[in-house]
Amino acid sequence: MTLDGLVEAYLNHLRVERALSPRTLEAYGRDLNKLLGFAEESGIRRADAVDLGMVSGWLNRLAVDGLGARSAARHLSAVRGLMKFLLREGVLSADPTELSARPRFGRRLPRTLSESDVLRLLEAPDVSTLRGLRDRAMLSVTYAAGLRVSELVGLTAGDVDLKRGVVSAFGKGGKRRLVPLGNITLDHLQAYLSSRAESDTGAAARPRKSGPDVLFPSPRGGALTRQGFWKIVGRYARGIGLRGRVYPHQLRHSFATHLLTGGADLRSVQTMLGHASVTTTEIYTHVSGDHVRNAHRRSHPRA
Repeated sequence: MTLDGLVEAYLNHLRVERALSPRTLEAYGRDLNKLLGFAEESGIRRADAVDLGMVSGWLNRLAVDGLGARSAARHLSAVRGLMKFLLREGVLSADPTELSARPRFGRRLPRTLSESDVLRLLEAPDVSTLRGLRDRAMLSVTYAAGLRVSELVGLTAGDVDLKRGVVSAFGKGGKRRLVPLGNITLDHLQAYLSSRAESDTGAAARPRKSGPDVLFPSPRGGALTRQGFWKIVGRYARGIGLRGRVYPHQLRHSFATHLLTGGADLRSVQTMLGHASVTTTEIYTHVSGDHVRNAHRRSHPRA
């Protein structure tokens, strides 16, 4: 069977045996068709003629054509899946992609907000309303504690200790961590909780959804969804004229970066973020590198 026919057989296998979605199958087909095009240019028609040199030449062609390292890595993954399939089917006796180097790409640096932009965002809600007080408290807690969206919307009233000034976040792997909250955030929380208590007392009795007392409920009384908080952040960001797409996780990135810029040690930031490994936290040292360089230029006599 020709290489074209074997690719078609592999795509049928993915569709029938692995039940991949049409969109995923289409992506596999596009990637593998690029390999077929290169193979045809190289005069290769059969799978057993595909070798390491051909695969390396194909990857080089992708780079010359301007394909990024991440996309090239995805293409190589598709071809490796094809070769493993052909090994299982007995078409090949060795995998020509086994020694192919995966395209290298650096970690994406997290996008952060400046301290002034964070302050503007926290001041955006209309605090003359209960919803505005809630939104300001949510934004403030997210930034002050570096919470993930899932951690924020999952908070209950019992997760916040106003006297001790800490929030208990339920993070990945079912692990809880205590993160301190600053005085400004505690004031925002107190203002929101006091207004909510007054609203509950003055309003006519209404049925509440069962479950724990959600700290930041939706207008219907249940827990706010992750998508709901995304919309809230985006709406306030557009309202104050922030450029580009602003999303909740940027507040977490900003929390870590601003701490390191302010002199916090990496291990403490790791603990507050709930990272299992300090390696994950180290990416923020690259983001805050400009601060270090600027300080060096200002302070060093030979800079």
